[in-house]
Amino acid sequence: MPLSERFGLWWQAIAVYREPRVVLLIFLGFASGLPFGVLADPLIAWLSEAGISKTEIGLFALVSLPYSLKFLIAPFIDRLPLPLLSARFGRRRSWALLAQAVLIASLVFLGTTDPRLSLVAVAALATATAFASACQDVVLDAYRVESLSERQQAAGAATVVFGWRIGQMAAGAGGLLLAEVLPWTVVYAIMATLVLVGVIAILLAPEPEVRISTGSQALEAEGSAFLARWSHLPPRLAATLAWLYGACVCPFLEFLRRRGWLAVLLFIMLYKFGDAILGVMKVPFFLGIGFSKAEIAEVVKLFGFVATIAGGFIGGIVVARMGLMRGLLVCGVLMAVSNLVFLLQAWAGHDIGVLALTISVENITTGMGTTAFVAYMSSLCNVAYTATQYALLTSLMAMSRTVLSSGAGWLADQVSWPTFFILTTVAALPGLALLLWMMHRYPVAPAEVQPAAAE
Repeated sequence: MPLSERFGLWWQAIAVYREPRVVLLIFLGFASGLPFGVLADPLIAWLSEAGISKTEIGLFALVSLPYSLKFLIAPFIDRLPLPLLSARFGRRRSWALLAQAVLIASLVFLGTTDPRLSLVAVAALATATAFASACQDVVLDAYRVESLSERQQAAGAATVVFGWRIGQMAAGAGGLLLAEVLPWTVVYAIMATLVLVGVIAILLAPEPEVRISTGSQALEAEGSAFLARWSHLPPRLAATLAWLYGACVCPFLEFLRRRGWLAVLLFIMLYKFGDAILGVMKVPFFLGIGFSKAEIAEVVKLFGFVATIAGGFIGGIVVARMGLMRGLLVCGVLMAVSNLVFLLQAWAGHDIGVLALTISVENITTGMGTTAFVAYMSSLCNVAYTATQYALLTSLMAMSRTVLSSGAGWLADQVSWPTFFILTTVAALPGLALLLWMMHRYPVAPAEVQPAAAE
């Protein structure tokens, strides 16, 4: 293929970031990251200024629990229509607008409370903020998956992450800066006003077409036939059970009936295994070779943030140009190989320039791998159960990352740092080998879908 033609194909891949549906996700990502930032440093600083004890401040970590329970919220968002709103705005946009309305209200009321007078009220409103934010995350994830084509999924993931980080920084760092000159009541009111960025984006966004798969229709028909044999049940109870079966059970059954479902779940657990082990021990390694906490923070803040965002956009281009599975493989290989740059850091020791290089390379490839991985998990979702299945897959990814990386410290104690970094690369190989096998045995095929009948 001539060089000019190759360049043209890569330019077409880059052009995916100019498409309106992809650009829109910057603003939806901003709305998603904003409340997460509010509930981090600004909330802790506010409580500290009010003289709340460290023990009580530590317990406020529990207000973020709704983020870990999104898989329980998702079935209701997938299947439950909202009176008046769903008819006017559609299934996804109606839930997003409701979540954003609750988010705005909870942030405004949170700012009017006083931690010294009623810590319980602060905790309740912070939890309400987290719950509304978790609901918004679920519906925006589903919106992204359903509104983008497979070619756009990786670019959409990179764009959402970019918007999310801007929103998180605007609320986190921006909230602290505003609190230097304004009372907390005004700060929280400003944060609530910024949620309107997401509201406007949702109002301008087109509602994704409601589609159902033939497989999901058959599953729910089986459930209805089973319940029909229990004709002695009260009609209201039977209808509730049928709804719960379709909303909560069918997403699991649909996934478990696919060819290679076990290999897919194992791959989700293993793809970022090496990256997870490395991530736990990076800071102990840097401290151990003489870097101060301030030096690490400055380099990570300056180079790490930019590198992660850049890596995400590069990952989107790679997937758009090479296709989902090949792009996933390329990003996974680069992510694994990049762990070896820590060997250079171990050899160089306390060298800020090498630290900047190490952080940049590792964050670029992590951003690439994350973008490709999010696109892959998006492709696994049946459009009839998008919110539920995506929430379940991301929960599995997070849980496996936590569990599998828990032995990283023990491993680092047993071997030298150079050996440890080589082993983190080796740890990535099972996931890559499984991916190669799956590419030949179970290529991704989107579920057969058709437009849903009008309700």
